Amino acid sequence: MPQSFTRLHYHIVFSTRHRELTITPDVRPQLWEYLGGIVRGEGGTPLAIGGTADHVHLLVTLRQHKALADVMRQLKANSSGWVHDTFPHAGGFWWQGGYGAFTVSSSGLDAVTAYIANQEEHHRTRTYQDEYRELLIRHGIEFDEKYLWE
Repeated sequence: MPQSFTRLHYHIVFSTRHRELTITPDVRPQLWEYLGGIVRGEGGTPLAIGGTADHVHLLVTLRQHKALADVMRQLKANSSGWVHDTFPHAGGFWWQGGYGAFTVSSSGLDAVTAYIANQEEHHRTRTYQDEYRELLIRHGIEFDEKYLWE
């Protein structure tokens, strides 16, 4: 076959270091936009970005020529530096070391988009840790709780 065709959708989740509440309301809209710009710069398409004070969700489509780990390295390093440069009062802002990334079928895009858009409401009754554990379990990822959190 002379061409390769892919459509790779990922629901990506990661938190601030120690789940500190450092993504303040004044930072959020600009940070979400900046993260989207990094995704575009990596040749991807941001479909939805949202979160709360201690974590972010991204729904993205990535090209097959970019490894997810490389995109994640760019996302976290560049956005962390940008937050420090743009919001000097956010000196304690850092991302956690790891992340969760889950593939999404085309038929599931609307549901994940709505889920990301509803983060503020969702987290009135559940913690990020509970949400993250549920995502790992739902996607069949085995984990040891003692290594899950920094």
